[in-house]
Amino acid sequence: MSRSVSPSSDKLYGLSRVCRIWGASCATIHRHLSPARPQPPQRPGPVGPMPDAALLTQIRATLTGSPFHGEGHRKVWARLRLRGVRTSKRRVLRLMRNHDLLAPSRVGTPRGPRNHDGTIIPETVDTMWGTDLTTTWTAEGQVAVFIAIDHYSAECVGIHAARRATRFEALEPIRQGVRQRFGGFDAQVASGLSVRHDHGSQYMSDAFQAELTFLGIASSPAFVRAPEGNGCAERFIRTLKENLLWVESVDTVEDLRHALLAFRDIYNTTWLIERHGYRPPAALRDSQLPPAALAA
Repeated sequence: MSRSVSPSSDKLYGLSRVCRIWGASCATIHRHLSPARPQPPQRPGPVGPMPDAALLTQIRATLTGSPFHGEGHRKVWARLRLRGVRTSKRRVLRLMRNHDLLAPSRVGTPRGPRNHDGTIIPETVDTMWGTDLTTTWTAEGQVAVFIAIDHYSAECVGIHAARRATRFEALEPIRQGVRQRFGGFDAQVASGLSVRHDHGSQYMSDAFQAELTFLGIASSPAFVRAPEGNGCAERFIRTLKENLLWVESVDTVEDLRHALLAFRDIYNTTWLIERHGYRPPAALRDSQLPPAALAA
């Protein structure tokens, strides 16, 4: 029709006029008139020593063999490198996105200025720990889970489960970490350490604060309504939920305690920390401790 000649003006109607009268899109008409492409467009340049199909098989094997759930393309890329498969992050991201292998992500809401504009990551281990609690369910009912995390290495230094979320139960992860990291439990044994916590009643109680003072630990409460101030503990709780609390069921509180301790060991030795060159938390601690401490 666009190539037909108007009898009144003796000119072609034209594609634009025909599309305007018919209410159609010119781009749609051009797309249907253009020849079909033999294959979808690909990234220019060499593909690499491993084709996409073989690399996709390696990616699926990495996701299946990992003890964790919800790892993104950066962790997968790092685990591939540890297995001797060298490729780029962008290529791993493209393959995982095209085959629906990416972990689901949560989209945040825009916020105004924050109270915490600095960093909560210190320069060495055992300088600041973060503690928090979450809840889960067993056959015996709801259970509180308390954790303590080293802010530098992201290492889980203590974890505990209890039927009641009291101030005394909240101290158990701190006690575990002090006994293991400082070699005992005595007055001022953990001098130089600070503990970041929120304003929960367990952490602001006199019993909790008095025991921190006895051990020589400085109390470091986060700002009110600023969970990012306790972000290290919050991030570990998310990992704990996605890999244990939401995917496995236990019958008793005691069974949950054993499962938490086993998860702590797996996490500390195999979970990869991006900001430290994709090394696990235990490797970060070993790299900072003197040889005499490692031998002991």
